[in-house]
Amino acid sequence: MADCARKFLLATTVLGLVCLSWTISAFSEGPFIVAHKKATLTRLKPDLERLSISIDIYNEGSATAYDVSLYDDNWSQDIFEIVSGNTSMSWERLDAGAALSHSFELEAKKKAVFYGAPAAITFRIPTKAALQEAFSTPILPLDILADRPPEKKFDWAKKLMAKYGSLISVISIVVLFVYLIVTPSKSNAAKASKKKR
Repeated sequence: MADCARKFLLATTVLGLVCLSWTISAFSEGPFIVAHKKATLTRLKPDLERLSISIDIYNEGSATAYDVSLYDDNWSQDIFEIVSGNTSMSWERLDAGAALSHSFELEAKKKAVFYGAPAAITFRIPTKAALQEAFSTPILPLDILADRPPEKKFDWAKKLMAKYGSLISVISIVVLFVYLIVTPSKSNAAKASKKKR
């Protein structure tokens, strides 16, 4: 009975490893596109905010992707106006292990909470007739032209102490310890002066 269970376990393990190797080899035969979309809000004036969008595209596969196109046309014309760059871009190829980057800037027209969709990337593989499609990571909701309370004078000091307070205290203790060891004590100085007389 134990011998039968051992054979079944061995056969299942071998079958699982074979399926895993087929899956890995299927993914490693072509391009594998990964895209990351980042958005940064910058307040220029109380009623003017600029949005910088950056999209990085990586080919993590083992083959070249051809006719790579990026489309990020999800920005509402009612809320945003393009300041610089384009929301779409095309490249001839993206080699295996290489990366591409595209950025553009938008200006907010009115106050809103905006939920951005992922950017779409299309590319061609020589072995397949149909265009392949990939999507970037989505961005977090953007609170555009939101009313933000003014920062207090010492908020930055509190943030620094919260972030680096433990590091500062450890360095202070080490410096104090070194200072105590290096500087002679008063009793040693008094003994040295008595010996000189």
